[in-house]
Amino acid sequence: MKKLNPKDILLPVVVLFVICAGVTAILAAVNSVTEQPIAELAEQKAQQAREVVLPQAEKFEKIKIQHDGVSECFKGVMGDEIVGYTFTASASGYGGLVEAMVGIDSGSGEISGVSILSQSETPGLGANAVKSEFTDQFKQGAKEIKVIKNAQPSDGEIKALTGATITSTAVTNAVNSAVAAYDKIEKEGE
Repeated sequence: MKKLNPKDILLPVVVLFVICAGVTAILAAVNSVTEQPIAELAEQKAQQAREVVLPQAEKFEKIKIQHDGVSECFKGVMGDEIVGYTFTASASGYGGLVEAMVGIDSGSGEISGVSILSQSETPGLGANAVKSEFTDQFKQGAKEIKVIKNAQPSDGEIKALTGATITSTAVTNAVNSAVAAYDKIEKEGE
């Protein structure tokens, strides 16, 4: 039987440690270089979504609100008048978290638009939630909305995406969180 030499064991461990430390340093450097551009791109995408879901606003001012499912809120302003609010809300879908931007017009009390910011739903099924044919269904009075499957939706309802009821429910839950946050602002103020 061959006698174990400590050098035969220690050398591969040291080499592996040096390789891992080098890879970690490279990943940290790449992260520090890309972190700021990624954050700027995400903010730019969110700003564009705010402009889509609340088009009558000329500028947006961030306000503080705490509500389940809502991570961010902006009031939309035209001149000195508040024309509505945008909410970034999320809910669990089939493939993970579905994040949506919801605009609510304070003059009419209606949902002025919904834009899906991020989702990892099934391609061809739940991923269709980003299409305007689905999101435009939410343009109705700002009240709780329900998902239906096999009927024509009436006021307060939207029709689920075919084969993607979980995703449809996730988007609806996010919209309902935004509506509840809007109700809170209307009752209690900012």
